[in-house]
Amino acid sequence: MTDHQTQDDRIRASQSSVIQRMTADPAACQRTYSTTGEIRTGLACHIEQGRFSATTDLGPAMGGDAAGPSPGFYARSGIVGCVAIGIKMLAVRRGLVLERITVTVETDFDDTALMGLGSNPAGPMKTRVAIGIESNEDSARIAEMVNRALEHDPWFLALRDAQVVEPRLNLTPIATAVDAA
Repeated sequence: MTDHQTQDDRIRASQSSVIQRMTADPAACQRTYSTTGEIRTGLACHIEQGRFSATTDLGPAMGGDAAGPSPGFYARSGIVGCVAIGIKMLAVRRGLVLERITVTVETDFDDTALMGLGSNPAGPMKTRVAIGIESNEDSARIAEMVNRALEHDPWFLALRDAQVVEPRLNLTPIATAVDAA
């Protein structure tokens, strides 16, 4: 048995166990994830979710210190990772052997919009998701599986479909020396 087969067997067994738990108690699968970022000085944003952390920043041309990748890097990385992992998960469950999955996300922006200049929106104007797969499996089965995986991919769908986004502001006044006197 190859390392590839051993890894796929472990992935399949883990997913089967999770699917059984989800089927037994779907209500327990409703979750809210909370990720928090904080900026003190400069533009570097220190982000935490559970036991994981990351830093985003902008480069010196925008006033940052390049202490980490831009927020856009993480947004695109999230889509790339989610799509690639989702495809691999479904392929393994279906017994399809994929030697390599490559996902590339390209986003077109008008950078002037970030500064409120011009008439274009600040969000991506167009996004392309390119999926490359190396496999000896039947191409029709691969294409159907990829389409099915995308139908259930949370971050691909978040990118593709409109959703309700609710901004909430919590402003906390800072006590000054005059206030303390």
